[in-house]
Amino acid sequence: MKKIIECVPNFSEGRDKAIIEAIGEAIRNTEGCTLIDVDPGYSTHRTVYTFVGSPEGVVEGALAAARVAREKIDMRKHRGEHPRFGAMDVCPFVPVAGVTMEECVEVSKQFAKRAADELNIPFYLYEEAADRDYRRKLPDIREGEYEGLAKRLKDDKWRPDFGPVGFVPEWGITATGARNFLIAYNVNILGSPNQAHRIALNLREAGRGEGEPGRLREVKGMGWFVDEYNMAQVTVNLTDYRVTPIHTFFEEVKKEAALLNLAVAGSEVVGVVPLAALLLAAEYYIEKEGLFIYQEEQKLRLAIERMGLNSVAPFKPEEKVIEYIVKEEPDEPLASLSVRNFIEEIGARTSAPGGGSASAAIAAIGTGLGSMVSKLTWGVRKFEEVQPHMIEAIPVLHNLTSQLIPMIDADTSAFNEYMEGLRMPRDSDEEKALRQAKMQNGLKTAINVPLTTMRLGDQAWESLLIVAQYGNPASKSDTQVGAMALKTGIWGAYQNVLINMEGIHDELFRKGGLAEAEAIMQRATEKCDEVLGLLEAV
Repeated sequence: MKKIIECVPNFSEGRDKAIIEAIGEAIRNTEGCTLIDVDPGYSTHRTVYTFVGSPEGVVEGALAAARVAREKIDMRKHRGEHPRFGAMDVCPFVPVAGVTMEECVEVSKQFAKRAADELNIPFYLYEEAADRDYRRKLPDIREGEYEGLAKRLKDDKWRPDFGPVGFVPEWGITATGARNFLIAYNVNILGSPNQAHRIALNLREAGRGEGEPGRLREVKGMGWFVDEYNMAQVTVNLTDYRVTPIHTFFEEVKKEAALLNLAVAGSEVVGVVPLAALLLAAEYYIEKEGLFIYQEEQKLRLAIERMGLNSVAPFKPEEKVIEYIVKEEPDEPLASLSVRNFIEEIGARTSAPGGGSASAAIAAIGTGLGSMVSKLTWGVRKFEEVQPHMIEAIPVLHNLTSQLIPMIDADTSAFNEYMEGLRMPRDSDEEKALRQAKMQNGLKTAINVPLTTMRLGDQAWESLLIVAQYGNPASKSDTQVGAMALKTGIWGAYQNVLINMEGIHDELFRKGGLAEAEAIMQRATEKCDEVLGLLEAV
C-alpha cells in the first residue's frame, strides 16, 4: 500500500493574504505533496494548512512552509484569539494509509532536526513524539503562550528538543510530533462569546478545571466570536472521534444552547475529516429518524445536512473527506471495458483474461440482478408489507456487487507474482530456493483471489432468498438468472482454486483452502436450488 501521511501545520498569520498564499504556494510546489486545504481565520489570526504526501514529501513540504514563515512572520507583532507560542505554532504528522504512528514520530523528528539546523529555530516534541509525559499535551507545553516563553526557556525542564536553547523573539517555538487524526470542529451559536465559552466549559474534557470536568472525553475547546461570520462558535478539537464522535458533540451543543435559549446555526469542519466520522454521523441520524439509506453518497449528504456543515462555506466531500482526496483511480482495465470489448478480450488468442475473470464478472451479474429486483420492489406501494425484507436485502446485494467487480481484474493479475518467480535465475541452490518460494507465494495469491470471489458470492445467498420470497413477482426471471449466474460464478472460481492447488507444496494451506472452497461450492448448489424452488411457486 502507498504510504500517505497528513501534515497539519498551523501558522500565526490569518490576515495578510500575501503571506498566507506564499506559505501555501511553498507547500503546493513541493514534489510528493498535495495541498488539500487552507483555512485562514482573521479573528484568530491563524491559518491551518492541510496537506498529504509520502513520508519524504511531507518533511520537504513542512520545511518549505517553515522557510517562508521564518522570513515573513514576526511573532513580536502578533495578536490573535487563538492560543499560540510560535510563528509555525504546531506541525503534527498523522498516519493516513500504509504508515504507522512510529514512522510518523520519526518523520516529525527528521523535520524538527532539519528545520532547526537550517533556520536556527527551536522545537518541542509533543503527543506521540514526546519522551516526557509533561510535554505530551499541547496545552501543557504552550502554557503562558508566546508572552511567557522567554522566561520558560530559562528553565532546564523546558529546554527545546531541537534547535537553539535561547529565546528567538521573532519566531517563538514550534511544537511538532505525531498524533491520531484530529477533527477541528466549530459549532455556530447565535449568541455571545461568553455563552459559547460557557457551553465549551460544560462539554470539554477538562471542564472548568480540577474537580469540575466536562461531559465529553477527548474534547478540547473554548468559545469565541468570529467577526467575519458575525457569530459565536464553540470551537473544539476532537482528539479521538471514535470516543466522542462529531455528531455527538454537535447534538450536545444543541442541548446546551437550548438551555440558554440560543439557536445553533450549523457547524463547520476546519481542514479535512475522515470518512468514517461522517458515516458514523449518518448512521446515528438514520437510526434516530428511522430512515433507510444504503448509498455512501446519500449517507454523506444526510450527515452534512443534519449538522449544517454547509452553513459557513460549501462542504464538498471530494475536497473535505481525506479518503476521497487521496483516493487513486482503481487500476481496473478489464472492469472499465464495455461489455462488447470485455467479451472480445476473453475471446482473444491470449490466456488472460480467462475463466477466473469471467467467473468474477458472472458472480457480480448474479448479485447485481438480485440487487436490481430488491430495489424495484422497495418503495412500491403495493409491496408495502414486504419493505422490511427489502431493507434487509438491498445493502448486502448492493455492496457485494461493488466488491465483486474489482475481482475481475484481480484474477487476471493474480499470476504476476508466479510469473516473476518463473523468470528468476536458478543456477545455484540458493537461487533455486528463492525461485521456488516466489512461485509458491504466487500460486497462493492465484488461489486466494478466486477464493475471495467465492467468499463474496457466498455472502449473497440469504439476501437472494429474501428477494426470491418477497421480491416483485414481475421480476421472477431476473431473480432466477441471478441465482444461476451467482452459482456459475462461484463454480468457475472453484475450478480456478482446484487447478492452482495442484502445484501447492504447503499441505496445511492446501487442506484448509480446499475444505473452505468445497463447503462454499456445496452451499452454492443447495442455495441456488432453494432460490429456484421458491420462484417455482410464484
